Amino acid sequence: MSTIAIYSLKGGVGKTTLAVNLAWSAAIQSSRRTLLWDLDPQAASSFLLTLNADVPKHHGLAQSIFAKDVAPETLIEKTAIPRLDLLGADSSLRGLDLLFHEMDKKKRLQKLLAGLRKDYDRILLDCPPGLTETTEQVMRAADLIVVPVIPSPLSERAQADVIAHLGGRTDIMPVHSMVDGRRKLHADALARHPDWPVIPTASQIEQVTARRAPIGSFAPRSTGAAAFGRLWQAIERRLAA
Repeated sequence: MSTIAIYSLKGGVGKTTLAVNLAWSAAIQSSRRTLLWDLDPQAASSFLLTLNADVPKHHGLAQSIFAKDVAPETLIEKTAIPRLDLLGADSSLRGLDLLFHEMDKKKRLQKLLAGLRKDYDRILLDCPPGLTETTEQVMRAADLIVVPVIPSPLSERAQADVIAHLGGRTDIMPVHSMVDGRRKLHADALARHPDWPVIPTASQIEQVTARRAPIGSFAPRSTGAAAFGRLWQAIERRLAA
């Protein structure tokens, strides 16, 4: 099993769209037994993937997994996508940083992930923004951290802060997100980092949230679907290296 965290220091960079589409690629394109674990109290990934409801049926129990009150397996739900399961988030995760601090268990998330190893080939973590106690748990547990970066100096500066904070502890893959190649600022950023994967700005990618479905499921031949497919292939190659 490999764990891939989708993380950004900043919000509003397309993190959830990235997480949902990469989870689809893992399950469909690679035929992996895949779990998307939503750790963000905003629960956007959970909303997009939950079947026949606006919230997961176990709403309110997300934090109880970390407090050892509930086994994570009991809260996992099927999605409409074959081989893709969801461990949903809810507002109880707003207190997760304090819980981690009070528990003083630096590898709690890592231990929980180890317990899921027999059931999944790939686990993707949709992480909250910021540098927090939860972030520290993720950085210890993940095999690869995918960081979406909007092509701008401030976003690149935030990404550099993440690399400095990690100090080489975990492999990191920056991804240019929400790219509009017609804009000079974006074109200049791509020229500075030509080896970074690119996810473009596209109306069909924006439809992911409206349709509550990954782009590969409704526009498989689109530019956006192809970009996510290439990114997932790059992730698989990095994990295999």
